[in-house]
Amino acid sequence: MNRMTDLKPGEARCPGISVQDLLRQDSRTAPNYLTAESYAFLGDGDIPFERYTSPDYFQQELKLLWPKVWQWACREEHIPEPGDYIVYDFGPYSVIVQRTESGAIKAFRNACTHRGTKLKPANSEGSGSQIRCPYHGWTWDLEGRLASFPCEWDFPHVDPADYGLGQVRVDTWGGFVFVNLDPDAPPLREYMHPLPEHVASAVFEDRYVAMHVQKELNCNWKVASEAFLEAYHVMETHSQLMRASGDANTQYDFYGDNVNRLINVAGSPGVFLKEPITEQEILDCFLIGDRSDVDSKLLVPEGGTARKVMAQYYRDMVAAQGGADLSGVCDSEIVDSIAYFVFPNQQFFSGVSFPIVYRFRPLGMQHDKSLFDLVILKPKPRNGEPFETAAPVRIRSEVSYETVPGMDPYIGHIYDQDTGNMEAAQEGAMTSGKRGATLANYQEIRIRHMHRTLEKYLGR
Repeated sequence: MNRMTDLKPGEARCPGISVQDLLRQDSRTAPNYLTAESYAFLGDGDIPFERYTSPDYFQQELKLLWPKVWQWACREEHIPEPGDYIVYDFGPYSVIVQRTESGAIKAFRNACTHRGTKLKPANSEGSGSQIRCPYHGWTWDLEGRLASFPCEWDFPHVDPADYGLGQVRVDTWGGFVFVNLDPDAPPLREYMHPLPEHVASAVFEDRYVAMHVQKELNCNWKVASEAFLEAYHVMETHSQLMRASGDANTQYDFYGDNVNRLINVAGSPGVFLKEPITEQEILDCFLIGDRSDVDSKLLVPEGGTARKVMAQYYRDMVAAQGGADLSGVCDSEIVDSIAYFVFPNQQFFSGVSFPIVYRFRPLGMQHDKSLFDLVILKPKPRNGEPFETAAPVRIRSEVSYETVPGMDPYIGHIYDQDTGNMEAAQEGAMTSGKRGATLANYQEIRIRHMHRTLEKYLGR
């Protein structure tokens, strides 16, 4: 086997066509943020399995990591009117995200300042003109100010000005509402750099939640997240995708501590595909799944490519529906999976045909349980017609994604395959006689990058 020993660690790339090769062949010039690569070798030491299996390590994360990071709690359309609220829970922490009378968004710790009682049930949402403790009736206005409490005569030591709800930092981007428990954390846009510079906020603001699935998983939250940080697993786990999407030729980049990126090409066969395949066959494979809105007779012209045909089809379809003008948008931004990971637990896919967002978080206080939020976004009607924000559908680990109402069975099966990998990885880490996981220098760099940042938070 040729191990390319003349190359320095991290320099080797999959032989064959690269993402940049394909971008140069597309019908529109790709923007600089896609053509600029940002990779560096970060070492090749194993990632200790204890980071997934140790309750003590998990407790350190709960103490030193989760109270200090930005994460999206909801969408702005979840709380459209004054008094609307939604509760976001992660590990032992719970936050109320509230729309105030002025239309602003505020966030509060979900705890009474009297005896600490949880004010709203976990994962709940609703609307009201005030926030009232169910235990003793202490009441706050929508700005979080203590408005009243029974038997004030018995609390001469309580100044209402000092007993407002605990404020949580809140900010918005892309229609998402982000929260951070740390008052000293950097501003959201600085934390997310360079994502806001690469992808306009409007790309996500102009969409709404069309489907939201919450899957309970029997694995550590990092195991779940890492399943989507590389495409190295595609050829083995999702071999059905190899005829129309890349695998080992995926591009990986990282920026600073908090952001990394994957560009997985569509309309191009995986480099491990052995069978010969035509551009028309690639296009036909690309149409597998819920493509009822796509003309099944789309043809690739002589000298054309499946990528160009699909990109132009989406441009024409969106224009016919009165949507955004995509005439200047490059093929990659329309058909490829362009996934930005924001530490510690969220991924934003900016492509037109793959408008998906992921979020991963601890499920309660168990180190080997997690919750995976899969959100599918659709364009908001540009004619002002109302749209319905989908409520989350929660399923247990053993329940197939295919059972979720509205889920395309082909897509559901792919996510079921990922679920199997996650739980097998957790179980294997527990029984392995090996100290840790061995990562590829390039294809799994996003995992190593995430762990490097994680260790910084934990002071390791």
